[in-house]
Amino acid sequence: MAADTDLIKLYSGRILELAADIPHVGRLDAPQATVKRRSPLCGSAVTVDVVVKDGRVSDFGQDVKACALGQAAAAVTGGAIIGRTLQEVEAARDALRAMLKKDGPVPDAPFDGFEVLLPARDYKNRHASILLSIEAAAEAMAEALQSANA
Repeated sequence: MAADTDLIKLYSGRILELAADIPHVGRLDAPQATVKRRSPLCGSAVTVDVVVKDGRVSDFGQDVKACALGQAAAAVTGGAIIGRTLQEVEAARDALRAMLKKDGPVPDAPFDGFEVLLPARDYKNRHASILLSIEAAAEAMAEALQSANA
């Protein structure tokens, strides 16, 4: 019964609010890069489209089919990604991964909204879903920048 109570606490009101209001939902008409990531453990999937201008994200779209935790993480990513550089997105990705897997600190602003996912540290089977959106965003940005420089 204690495990059930902990799981209920994990899905806090704030996580459910974020999951219900994900910014930049939908696909872009003309993305520079598209990346789809899937968590084989739970089946969550995210497809991210990006447009990069002057080294920063100028447009972003995401199709999110994930659990509430993955949706909440996608909401934080979507809310913070416009105007960010690849280095900022990669730093946020690495900090989120460290926060979940190594008890690291919450990522720096503007990605500090990931703090709401601190209770998920103890649920390793949820980590992949939480990381999907930020990982896909970083990969898509790298692809867009590479194709722009090719």
